[in-house]
Amino acid sequence: MSIYEEVEIEDFVYDKQTPTYTYPCPCGDKFSITLEELWDGEDIATCPSCTLRIMVIYEEEDLPELPEDFDDESSTGIAVDDDDLLNHRVKELRVDAH
Repeated sequence: MSIYEEVEIEDFVYDKQTPTYTYPCPCGDKFSITLEELWDGEDIATCPSCTLRIMVIYEEEDLPELPEDFDDESSTGIAVDDDDLLNHRVKELRVDAH
């Protein structure tokens, strides 16, 4: 997996409602990574419109706490089950393989 750029988390925009960090992508869309993903140790933000990925530089102790009422449905308004997540990951892997 190649990384387009390393970006400090301070350079991202944080949306408290979703809780998601975003950063402009050269394609015109935005890289995004959720607060939950960051707390889970993920450090790669993806762009939904292209294959670019960036590494997020952050310290876990500097992250805001996850909202107490946070769940997958509250962030997207759509229920997400394990099959949806697995299918999405398989698609990502297929893109990476090309």
